[in-house]
Amino acid sequence: MNPFWIKVLGLFGIVGGLILFAGDMLLYYDPISTSFKTNMGNASDFRIIASGVCALFATWFYMIGLGQIYYAFKTTKPIFRNGVLIFFGSILIAFGIVHGAFLAIATTAKLATEHNLDINEAVSLSEKINKTLRLFVYPIVGVLSILFISQVWKRKTLYPRWIIIFFPLIPLLIEDLVCKYLPDNIWIVIKGGYLNLILVVFFTASTIALWNIKKFRNNTK
Repeated sequence: MNPFWIKVLGLFGIVGGLILFAGDMLLYYDPISTSFKTNMGNASDFRIIASGVCALFATWFYMIGLGQIYYAFKTTKPIFRNGVLIFFGSILIAFGIVHGAFLAIATTAKLATEHNLDINEAVSLSEKINKTLRLFVYPIVGVLSILFISQVWKRKTLYPRWIIIFFPLIPLLIEDLVCKYLPDNIWIVIKGGYLNLILVVFFTASTIALWNIKKFRNNTK
């Protein structure tokens, strides 16, 4: 693959993350409140609809960006390369679908706010749907992490070992530590868009790692 297109694929992944991060902010962000449910309940119809559109386009962009990861694994055995493609792709698709479940939470929270209903009770079913969807994703994250980290650590891929630091599992595990001491106005931004921000960071690191592919091939020999 031409190095130019390798970078373009990474750019698609980065833009996909930024688009869905914007979708997160359309649902969650409020300059004076850190309550996700309250903020979703006060979101305008336009913000909720636009957030849904963001999820659609972001998922498309993520899947195109996946091509860069597949390329980086081209030196591994087909079972590992295809496994990473399937599991990583499944997770990226799940990002869009789970975001769709948050739209259900936002819609019910908005109805509860408009009609003076108990917001926690109103969104309970939507939250159960969201949590159920996540249960299917967690095992996939575990399998992908084993495949990705083991192959990179053994230098079977075109990635350097340092890319493991930016693999989504690592920042996911330290989410509470990262967000714990943030001021409220920054916390709502980082916490609300954390999952997509870590993908922005990963695709950025991936693109940098593969920027000079010829030099890196020499380093992996």
